Amino acid sequence: MGRAADRDKGRVSLEKAKIILDGAMQEFLIHGYAGASMDRLAVAAGVSKPTLYNYFQNKEGLFTALIERLAQEKLQAILESQDSQGLQGETEVVLRRIAIKLLNTITGDQQLLAFIRLVIGESGRFPKLARSFVSSLDKPIILALTQHLATRHELLDPEAGARVIFGTLVYFVIIQEILCTEDVLPMEYERLIDTLVSLFSSQSQKSEE
Repeated sequence: MGRAADRDKGRVSLEKAKIILDGAMQEFLIHGYAGASMDRLAVAAGVSKPTLYNYFQNKEGLFTALIERLAQEKLQAILESQDSQGLQGETEVVLRRIAIKLLNTITGDQQLLAFIRLVIGESGRFPKLARSFVSSLDKPIILALTQHLATRHELLDPEAGARVIFGTLVYFVIIQEILCTEDVLPMEYERLIDTLVSLFSSQSQKSEE
């Protein structure tokens, strides 16, 4: 009975935390980080203020928890493929797979785009939020790409290569989606991916010669 009760309690706690995070997400997106008070967040989540503090110590902790949940969901979608190949295989295949997954995952989720826009907009006043976002979402992808490039012996500096790849894709998302300026610098993402793959495939061919 004790173990069953503990499992039920844990399940209820997880469900409550999810409800709080869902409500907090909407509140942050509407009022921004600065404008979202713990009072507002408690109302949005449908819980009492003491309950909110019981689950998350403060507003920063709540926002960080949102970042960690996004990281868990989105990194799995980007770095793990349905056929379980992940980062295995030739660089041309891996880069194309990662690029397509990254762009589709971000551009296909309007809430994620709005959240990224929020983090960028608040980063000047709340740099810790941006640091948490980059550490949780950007850094793991760059590290994974770096590790792959390092095993392929294609670049003198695998980390710089990984940043070139990731930075190019992120800049594309910022221009096309975050800043809503697709009409100013229009480009199909297939062209961008083809060029990235071609550039790094050329590096591979040179290293083999």
